[in-house]
Amino acid sequence: MNFEQQYDEYRRAVETYLNGLFVARTAWADLYESMRYSLLAGGKRIRPVLTLAFARLGEPDWPKALPVACALELVHTYSLIHDDLPCMDNDDFRRGRPANHKAYGETLAVLAGDALQAEAFRLIADAPGLDAETRIACVRILSDACGAAGMVAGQVLDTLHAPQTPDELQTVHRLKTGAMIAGCCRSGAAVAGTPGLLSVAEAYGYQLGLAFQIRDDVLDVTADADEFGKPVGSDKESGKVTYVDLFGVEKCNELVRTCTEEAIASLAAYDTDGFLSALARSLSERRH
Repeated sequence: MNFEQQYDEYRRAVETYLNGLFVARTAWADLYESMRYSLLAGGKRIRPVLTLAFARLGEPDWPKALPVACALELVHTYSLIHDDLPCMDNDDFRRGRPANHKAYGETLAVLAGDALQAEAFRLIADAPGLDAETRIACVRILSDACGAAGMVAGQVLDTLHAPQTPDELQTVHRLKTGAMIAGCCRSGAAVAGTPGLLSVAEAYGYQLGLAFQIRDDVLDVTADADEFGKPVGSDKESGKVTYVDLFGVEKCNELVRTCTEEAIASLAAYDTDGFLSALARSLSERRH
């Protein structure tokens, strides 16, 4: 099975699982509708695919990791809903259509994000096929990744502390983007149960996360808005300093390549079929 086929298999499994969530008929159906609006809006599903790919390194029955993988996607989706709010990045579009708060109003958007975060932990707690020790490990990994010393800390630094220097930007990216991507990799490693894989997953995830965010900074300057799925130039409009401001596009592309190769090198002993290496390289060249 080649890279594209394997990625598609993981992605289809994720889409099927996510599509079955929040479908009950309730008095608060508008909440579920708002949650599903953003959750099922497409995207590459990079984070859950990473979880499944790492799980497969030690667990042939990798679909056992689907609740964990999709929990991470719920948290990622909640973060996007909140990022787009007027009090945060104030973006009107996400993935080529109106942001959640534009479609459902700010109140419901906030509540949809809140609910997605809580439901993520329920998915892990109820995950069939995983023992209690593994479920607890995955809860801890996710809470570390998205909490007050992880993704939320990165958002605070990014929105309230105006990072200016390379070190400050790297800290923001490590927390805001890298912590969640590393958390996805570590969650899959926890399901795999392979000795030594957790530390490898963390090293790979943080390098991949930094490459991903630097590439995002480049695309915010160079991408086509329709292809990118959200307005380009929004960082410059909001006065944010980015890697492109500090280093220029060519140097940023070089940094992306360096981080990508370091990510690949970190798991050379485990990535026997080359899927995770191919994934890292594909992300370094993405156009949206």
